[in-house]
Amino acid sequence: MATILLLLLFSASFTVDAQQAGQSVIKPGSLLTPTCTNSSWLSGSGLYAFGFYKQGNGYAVGIFIVGIPQKTVVWTANRDNPPLPGDVKLNFTSDGRLVLQSAQAGPEIVIVSSTEGAAAASMLDTGNFVLYNSDNGTIWQSFDDPTDTFLPGIFRLIMQEDGWLAMYPVGSKFTLEYGYWGLGVSGEGTDVTLNFDDDGRLYLLNGIGISIVNITTGDPTKGVIYRLRIDPDGILRHYSYNLDQNGDWKVTWSSPGDMCAPNGLCGINAFCFLNDRKAACKCLPGFQRVNEDSWTSGCERNFDSKSCKSN
Repeated sequence: MATILLLLLFSASFTVDAQQAGQSVIKPGSLLTPTCTNSSWLSGSGLYAFGFYKQGNGYAVGIFIVGIPQKTVVWTANRDNPPLPGDVKLNFTSDGRLVLQSAQAGPEIVIVSSTEGAAAASMLDTGNFVLYNSDNGTIWQSFDDPTDTFLPGIFRLIMQEDGWLAMYPVGSKFTLEYGYWGLGVSGEGTDVTLNFDDDGRLYLLNGIGISIVNITTGDPTKGVIYRLRIDPDGILRHYSYNLDQNGDWKVTWSSPGDMCAPNGLCGINAFCFLNDRKAACKCLPGFQRVNEDSWTSGCERNFDSKSCKSN
C-alpha cells in the first residue's frame, strides 16, 4: 500500500467576512528576530502570524494563531531541527530566499528550497504562508508542505493507492497489521482526496468530485475556526474555536474511539490501558521507562542479566 499523497494534518479556516480576503505583503530585504517586536509577519486580520515562537530553551519558526488567548501553532519549519538560539535572524533575502542566519547555529538554514527567487511573500488569512514570483504566481506555500502540529510526531495520516484514508505509526510498514484506523469506500480508485472546508466539513471525494464519505458536517457559523490534527496519543481530532467567546478549543469529532488502538503508542516492553478515559502506558514487570519525560519511549529492563538464575 504505497503512499500517493501526504495529507494536510492540520488545517485552519474561518468564516469571518472581514478576514476572508485579508493578507499582508512582505518584500525581499525584510528581517525577523525572535527577541524584538518584529518577531513575526501578521496576516491582514492579525489572526495568523509567520515567524518565531518560543520552543524549549530556544525558538522555532512557524505559523501560529495569535488572535486567540492560546497561541496555537499550525505549521513548523524544519521541525526535526533543534531549537534555534536567541541570535538567530529570519532573512527574506534580496534575491528572494527565506533563510535562517545565526553565528551560534553555524551555516545558514534554508526554510524554503526553490530554484526561483521570490519577489514577495504573504501571510494569508487562511493560515497559508505563500511565496510569489514577479508575475504573482505561487512559488511555494505552506499548505503544500504540511506538518503535524506536535513535536515530535509518531503517527502518520496517509491516503493510500486503494483510496482509503489510514493512520500508521511513523516508521512502520504501510500494511494491514500496522494500520490502526481506516476510512473509505472500496472500488473508488486512486483519485480519492480528503477535503476540509472552511465551515469545518471534513469529507472524502472520489475522482469525479462526488462525496463518498462525510466525516463531519459543516457549520456555517461566522467567527468560528477549525483545525484537524493527529494528537500525540495517535487519535485524529477535529476541533472548533469560537472567536467571539474566547473559550477553549472544542473537540467536535475524533477517531478511533479506542484510545489504546494506535500501534506502538507505548513503545517496546510496555502496554496501554485506560486511566480516567485517557490512554496511559505501563512497563512490563522487570522493566522501567527509557525516558521518564516521554511515556511513548518504551521500557528497558531494570535488572542485570547476571542476576538471573536458571532453575
